[in-house]
Amino acid sequence: MTTRHTRTRALALITVGLLALSACGSSADADDTGSGSTGAASGPVTLKLATFNQFGYEDLITEYMAANPNIKIEHKKAATSNEARDNLNTRLAAGSGLADIEAVEVDWLPELMQYSDKFVDLSSADTNGRWLDWKAKAATDDEGRLIGYGTDVGPEAICYRGDLFEKAGLPSDRDAVADLLGDTWESYFAAGRQFAAKSDVPWFDSLGATWQGMVNQIEAAYETPEGDVIATTNPQVKATYDAVVKAGITDGLSAKLQQWGDDWVASFQDDGFATMLCPGWMVGVIEGNAKGVNGWDVANTFPGGGGNWGGSYLTVPTQSQHQAEAKAFAAWLTAPEQQIKAFKKVGAFPSQQAALDSPELASVTVPFFNDAPTGKIFADRAKAVTVSPFKGPKYFPINDAMQQALTRIEDGSTTPEQSWEKFVADVQALG
Repeated sequence: MTTRHTRTRALALITVGLLALSACGSSADADDTGSGSTGAASGPVTLKLATFNQFGYEDLITEYMAANPNIKIEHKKAATSNEARDNLNTRLAAGSGLADIEAVEVDWLPELMQYSDKFVDLSSADTNGRWLDWKAKAATDDEGRLIGYGTDVGPEAICYRGDLFEKAGLPSDRDAVADLLGDTWESYFAAGRQFAAKSDVPWFDSLGATWQGMVNQIEAAYETPEGDVIATTNPQVKATYDAVVKAGITDGLSAKLQQWGDDWVASFQDDGFATMLCPGWMVGVIEGNAKGVNGWDVANTFPGGGGNWGGSYLTVPTQSQHQAEAKAFAAWLTAPEQQIKAFKKVGAFPSQQAALDSPELASVTVPFFNDAPTGKIFADRAKAVTVSPFKGPKYFPINDAMQQALTRIEDGSTTPEQSWEKFVADVQALG
């Protein structure tokens, strides 16, 4: 899961606090059966689970407690990924207060990999080959320790309002829409200009959301694997910035609604925009916000050919007093059967190989989206992903600075040129 809802924090203070952590903390030795069995429990155990946004775990928690009477689950759900990150960093630095299982988003996972010894090693013979290779690799440290069980991935399609397309004289059938949108960013923006000529409704929700789909197709946008920060000198970054600003501002295609803000949420009930970049997990978000609104559908295409936006992991901090039980519950939540259930519930697309190959996944449709075969569509979109972008330890604060830069343009506080200069200064300030 992911969000672009901006919160600022002094990164230097976080870093100092994390570096001050002691090196103590044992890892659990419990078997990783993934079966839901918690054999280490000699009596009632309360496990705390911390997630954010929509993981689709509510019914699964009830199911797990029914099968494991000695386990009680307390679920704390942060409103945004940024809020969850702030809480995790603060409590990790303090050395106490974390949940037994902490969800971590892929964009800020690299920060935590610097302190991988503060999380239980989840690797075992059973975890080999369990996930997509790049999914497991991102959560594996240099010593081969796996610190996170993969939850979802975010292969991207385009979600759109078929009814608004029809009013603008454009096709609404999902196959015809896929042809209209094409598979390049220019063809997507060109379709937007065609739509805008016949409609007063904006084409997409925001610069920041569209940027995220574009930057995730750059192999090394902000940092090199050697540790060099190249965000302000990488020509691909500047060209992408210019392209999304031209489409959104010069061509007037952006609704200027920052994702997860109140105005953005309300816009789903008020014809706020016609299309949006749509990772699998966004399907559930749209359905929740657009309840009662007819016309949403999913096109099996994505500009640039393919892209992955988001995805998360379940970690077990060494602070946990119930590491064996936490590992068992986290393994169960991320097993293929539960991943498919979460996908049906909120669109969190599975990352486990066995789930991806399941006929049950391929058969999934969503009535709200005109019975779109989302299982097949997002499986196709996952296969179209050819770039797994490198994300170093400064990825999150740099990308946050970029999101702020794009927001300044949309709220009219600065020009694109001035906002780029401020972005450069913000990145340099990170050191």
